[in-house]
Amino acid sequence: MKKLFLITCVLLTQCLFAQTEEESIRETLTKYIDGSTGGQPKLLEEAFHPDLNLYYVKNNQISIWSGKAYIADTKEGKPTGEQGKILSIDYTNNAAVAKVEIKSPGNTPYIDYFMLLKTKEKWTIIHKMFTKKTK
Repeated sequence: MKKLFLITCVLLTQCLFAQTEEESIRETLTKYIDGSTGGQPKLLEEAFHPDLNLYYVKNNQISIWSGKAYIADTKEGKPTGEQGKILSIDYTNNAAVAKVEIKSPGNTPYIDYFMLLKTKEKWTIIHKMFTKKTK
């Protein structure tokens, strides 16, 4: 009976730990969403690693946009009218990937793919790729 209780406690602890990690990742992704759609560059600075780059394809070529330039283009207090939604999160230990959809009224949504790493109990977005959603 004691073994069953111990096993149950270990499994519950692991489940709670997993939920906490996913919640922490969601918190970082929400900072990105709120920062970019809500005109809050400080939230982007909290979510992004200082060396983050954004990758996308333009004219059939891979293009790179620095995270610093992206943050600089985010106008304080000027929401974009877009809405973001976290579609998926996958993580192991201190590494994660996530998928987010950003919708703008009347425009084709974007899909963002993120790479995140965790240090000192904080998840940080280290890179972002994005593309327009197609049907």
